[in-house]
Amino acid sequence: MHNKNNNKTQTFIQGLRPFSSSIPKTLKKFLKKGGYNYSNIVDNWTKMVSKKISDACYPVTIKMGKEMRNGTLVLNVVHGKEIEVEYMKKEIIDKINSFFGYSCINQVSLKIVQDTIKSKNKVFPKIENLPKIEEKMNKIKDSHLKNSLKIFLKAFNERNK
Repeated sequence: MHNKNNNKTQTFIQGLRPFSSSIPKTLKKFLKKGGYNYSNIVDNWTKMVSKKISDACYPVTIKMGKEMRNGTLVLNVVHGKEIEVEYMKKEIIDKINSFFGYSCINQVSLKIVQDTIKSKNKVFPKIENLPKIEEKMNKIKDSHLKNSLKIFLKAFNERNK
């Protein structure tokens, strides 16, 4: 056995240390505040709640009470879907608590977001070097592959007119 003498006397067996002593202090604070629960909820949000609910809202933060119980989940809700989510609050709480196996979330509060992130329709440029591409396609020996590439090229150019 080995005695460690600095402020406290602790006994360790041949260099073995408690796991909590190897965790950085900042990570300990994060875990105590419920960061593990938040990351679990974000990672499994669509699995926990239905697709319909996950399309209308997403978790922002969790404010945890003492002993990691009776927390408040804050959700960003898409404008226009707030009534649906309001009626589903109890269902969301039940599903999250059943996922964790204990009463982790006690209430849900909603923040309304104006709109979801709009994705731009990506339009690919029209292929202008057709002679070079056709020259390379003529070098292909497999006729099946050659026909498939011609059909693809034709469809690609028609889509991007």
